[in-house]
Amino acid sequence: MQRQKTIGGSFTLSGKGLHTGLYLTVTFNPAPENFGYKIQRIDLPGQPLIDAVAEHVVETTRGTVLQQGEARCSTVEHALSSLYAFGVDNCLLQVDGPEVPILDGSAELYVENLHRVGVVEQDALKDYYVVDKQLEVRDEKSGSVITLQPDDKFSVSVTIAFPGKVLSNQTAALTDMSDYETEIAPARTFCFVREVEMMLAANLIKGGDLDNAIVIYENQKTQEELDELADRIGAPHHDAAELGYLQTKPLQWANEPARHKLLDILGDMALIGKPIRGSLVAMRPGHTINNKFARLLRQEIGK
Repeated sequence: MQRQKTIGGSFTLSGKGLHTGLYLTVTFNPAPENFGYKIQRIDLPGQPLIDAVAEHVVETTRGTVLQQGEARCSTVEHALSSLYAFGVDNCLLQVDGPEVPILDGSAELYVENLHRVGVVEQDALKDYYVVDKQLEVRDEKSGSVITLQPDDKFSVSVTIAFPGKVLSNQTAALTDMSDYETEIAPARTFCFVREVEMMLAANLIKGGDLDNAIVIYENQKTQEELDELADRIGAPHHDAAELGYLQTKPLQWANEPARHKLLDILGDMALIGKPIRGSLVAMRPGHTINNKFARLLRQEIGK
C-alpha cells in the first residue's frame, strides 16, 4: 500500500507568459492529504482557487486552459506533468497572472526544484485508478487515438505523425517514471512556422521566442518573409533556403518533439485526479483529444 505524497517545501519560478508576454510568477506549495492539485490566482480579488480536473478545461487550442468561475489559468500542462511524474498527489500552485510562465518550454526547471525540495509521504493512502478493461478515444478527422490497457504499473508510449519532410514520424516511451527527470522533462515545446504566423495574427505568443520553443521551418519562404517573421519574435535571421529546426539550443534528442508530446500528455492525464495503473498508448496526441480521454476516465472513476 502506497501513501499520498506532497512536496517537501515551497519553491517559486518566474518568467514570461507564452501568450500574454507578461512577467509571471508561480509558487509550488505543500498541500494536505486529499487536496489534489489546485491553482490559485493570487492576483484576483478573493484569490480564487481552480480545481485542476479535466472538466474545468475550457480551451485546448494552444495548451491546456483551466477555468472555474471567473478564475482562469493557461499553460498548466508542464507544471502538472512534473508533479504527476514525481508521484505528487497534493500541491497548491499560486500564480500571479492568467498563465503559468513558459520558462524554457520544458519541465526541466520544475523537476530541478522538485528534486531540491523533495517529496514527502503523508498518512492517507494513494487511491489509484486501476485499469480493468481497454478504454479508447479516437478522432477520425485528425487520426488521433488514445488507448489505455490493463497493466500492473503506469507506462506511456507516444507516436507523432506529420506530413512534412523536416518532422514526420517519431515515437517516445516512458516505462519507468524515475526516468522522467532525465529523458522527458528537458524536452521543449515545438511548433511550425505556419503556426507561428497564425498565432501572431491572433495576437498570441507575445512571449514566444527561440529560447522557449523549437520552431520547425519546412515550407520555404522568401528571405524577406522569413526575416520579417524572425524580427517579430526576436529571433536571429536564418537562411531561407535551409529548411530545418530553428532554435537557440540544439536538439537534445532526434525525437525531442515526440518526447515533449509525452510530457504534455502526462500533464493532461494529471487532470484525472488519481494516479493510473495501466498502459497508455497515444497516436497523434494533442491537448484536445488528451482532455477528451481524461474526461472519459473521470466518468469511469465516477461509476
